[in-house]
Amino acid sequence: MDGLVEFTTDDGARVVVADVDEGSGSRLVSRGDEPALAARTFEASLDGARAAAESALRVFREGSLRPDSVEIEFGVRMSAEAGAVIVKGQAEGHLVVRLSWSPGGSAASADRQAQSNGATPPPA
Repeated sequence: MDGLVEFTTDDGARVVVADVDEGSGSRLVSRGDEPALAARTFEASLDGARAAAESALRVFREGSLRPDSVEIEFGVRMSAEAGAVIVKGQAEGHLVVRLSWSPGGSAASADRQAQSNGATPPPA
């Protein structure tokens, strides 16, 4: 059976999540029916997942493809000991990436890039 893990957020809120037992031979132990206390805050536990998402986004945004939008999906398992762990999904993949371009996207992307850099885009 899955155990419960209690995380505390940086602002003191309590977050309880299921700690999935993957048959590793080790067992998370807590007192009675109380959830086990996580070693790190909820936010600190998600730092690795956030860094992975930022790196993946950077690869696709700064690469030669230049999509108008990037969507990255991955599963995260919360563990008392390890924090957030990227896990396999039902499709047995660790990461799902969706890139999209809108019609005339290259000009629109160039205009958005120019605006974000403080430049005025050329008239249409």
